[in-house]
Amino acid sequence: MEQPCYKCGQVVEEGRPFCPHCGAPLIRVIVAEPVAAVAGLASAGAGSQDSSELSSSQTVPVLALPFGWSQALKPCALAALVALGLMMLGLHPFVAMLSVGFLAVVFYRQNRRGLSIRGTTGAGIGALGGLLWFAMAAILEVLMIVVTNKGAEVQAELLAKLDQAAKQTTDPQVLAWFDKMKSPGGLELLMISGIIFAFFASIVLAGLTGAICASLLGRRKP
Repeated sequence: MEQPCYKCGQVVEEGRPFCPHCGAPLIRVIVAEPVAAVAGLASAGAGSQDSSELSSSQTVPVLALPFGWSQALKPCALAALVALGLMMLGLHPFVAMLSVGFLAVVFYRQNRRGLSIRGTTGAGIGALGGLLWFAMAAILEVLMIVVTNKGAEVQAELLAKLDQAAKQTTDPQVLAWFDKMKSPGGLELLMISGIIFAFFASIVLAGLTGAICASLLGRRKP
């Protein structure tokens, strides 16, 4: 993640102790004056200098803290909930996967308007939102199947799709594969494969839109 230099205003990568443009320390710690010197100034009648008014020469740099993913958890969870709600209202699942990454970066940046987000960081935030969206959608789908007892209906729908796809070919090997997939073990394999595909697709697509959103918002001046 990047942040503007407090002295020259140029964008600097987080973690660097000094600004490469002007040499100013990026993070400062107030250097306390010796007690004797403070006492001498007080006896002479001079007002002590406020610590907040110290110049950059009176400060020393310290190590910057790494990006905290715990700070991104709340906006990512909110983005996942919004995308899940839109999907329940009729939004296509793949469109929901794309939207959750964009929303995660937007929600994360709402309280951090003074900082720009790198594309790689945006991709990570979007991927986290996609992961949370997949977990919520999977739990919701399982609950709906269990509560409504639609397990047999889902199986029948999957068999119908296999029959429809089998009619599109006359290759004996392909038809034999479709017949194998219609067995109980084949249906389980298809379901597991679909879950794995949805898992990776949600992370990749959300990470992609998260990177795009971070790049677009990074071009705007705070």
